[in-house]
Amino acid sequence: MRSFWLAALAVALFLSGAEARSIRWAASGDPNTMDPHSQNVGTVTMVLQQIYDPLIARSRSLGLEPALATAWEQLEPMRWRFTLRPGVRFHEGEAFTADDVVFSIARAQAPSSNFGTFVDTITRVEPVDALTVDIITRIIDPILPNKIASIFMMSRAWSERNNAARPQNTRNREETHTVRNVNGTGAFRLTSREPDVRTVLTRNTDWWGWANPNNGNITEIIFRPIASDATRVAALMSNEIDFVLDPPLQDLQRLRTAPGLRVLEGPEVRTIFIAMDVARDELLYSDVRGRNPFRDLRVRQALYHAIDIAAIQRVTMRGQSVPTGALFPEQVQGYDPAQDQRLPYDPARARALLAEAGYPQGFALTLDCPNNRYINDEQICQAVAAMWARVGVRTALKSQPLAPFFAQIQRADTSAYLLGWGVPTLDALYSFQSLLSTRDVSNNGDGGTWNYGRYSSPAMDALIERMKTQSGPARQAAISEALRLYREDVPQIPLHHQMIPWAMRSNIQIPHMANNQPYFRWAVVQ
Repeated sequence: MRSFWLAALAVALFLSGAEARSIRWAASGDPNTMDPHSQNVGTVTMVLQQIYDPLIARSRSLGLEPALATAWEQLEPMRWRFTLRPGVRFHEGEAFTADDVVFSIARAQAPSSNFGTFVDTITRVEPVDALTVDIITRIIDPILPNKIASIFMMSRAWSERNNAARPQNTRNREETHTVRNVNGTGAFRLTSREPDVRTVLTRNTDWWGWANPNNGNITEIIFRPIASDATRVAALMSNEIDFVLDPPLQDLQRLRTAPGLRVLEGPEVRTIFIAMDVARDELLYSDVRGRNPFRDLRVRQALYHAIDIAAIQRVTMRGQSVPTGALFPEQVQGYDPAQDQRLPYDPARARALLAEAGYPQGFALTLDCPNNRYINDEQICQAVAAMWARVGVRTALKSQPLAPFFAQIQRADTSAYLLGWGVPTLDALYSFQSLLSTRDVSNNGDGGTWNYGRYSSPAMDALIERMKTQSGPARQAAISEALRLYREDVPQIPLHHQMIPWAMRSNIQIPHMANNQPYFRWAVVQ
């Protein structure tokens, strides 16, 4: 209680000496948890990265910069030393120490965590002293700092006191203290939380980063999830909202010319694709009995040939997408333009392949899709379903909000689904390891944590193992070969990379980020 009143007093003193600067922010979806190690999902991290800090942060150019660690070095091939920032306290008053780093990394490695891919190579974390910690890996991990940048630090004492020593298990719809409560070291504190209604954050005046004069002047963030595109735009234009993360594409021109508003645009490091269940002997949610059509490469190729990606870019995305045949965009280390080739749109070829595979009359299936996560996600699925139907694959569309959608696919309760994949490490390994490694949940993170189609290829697994330890030309050769295998084996059907517009009042200055994360610690309201 004492720490609460001290925090309130600090905010009051700050506001008395400087003008309060609030920002009212809206997006289509709300975080489905406030647990920082449960769901590796953009709608969760967009709020939690205002509250929690990692050891290493992303800069405005998405490079690496010090956060809770002021320095890091590779002492030995498999030992990294991190020097921690002194004088840091969690929002509820606990001092940040090496013990919290040990705890946070172990928590991210827990089976119920969705962040295992970032800490999969770590065997142990050793405190050297209160402000120094060594991270030891089981193999040489040349991109460990890139991965650690995605792990938020938690207070061991607070977590254990609130029976939250392990992450919330969203697959089992588990309720824990961390579903609605937080305790970070970051730039903003959680003031109130009403899921799917309103989340209020206030400036943490004790945050270590405010000493940097290049940081912003925001004192309060009011976040409102507004599912309806029309309502979200109307709220911005009527001055009820200041910043919209995901304005609908059909309204961009109107927003660009509206007085007092502006639109920031740029590419996102996120690829939209369709994944298929290639593992079951009999496909769920289909009229095919006794077999799984997706286990036949010809069927996967047929559905690929059936998609008119140019029409989706022109009509559904209104030009705000970059069609692709690759797993990730060119901003990601390892991208190879020679492997970024799509199968051509060819409905006749699609029908012929289906007939060769034993489905001359096609078949029926269900396509699962979120309706409030990616830009025009439901409309993309509607377009794909219509295109598949034209070649004989009668497709029922099941669209739902992101929380039940993610819970469903994480149970592998699906035949085919649309997903978008960002690359926070900006390295190819993250995508291959998470999406295409043979799924092994017992190994948490080293085996396809997001591979819900359960694709499994010994050749792909071997290439991923090479990516983990090799460097230079040898590593690039492994990545290029994996991209070739991805293109030829069709474990997924890539669609496009998103372009991301942000709309806001003209008095707001904020860096437009390719990871689609608004960092309000850098925002300035004039």
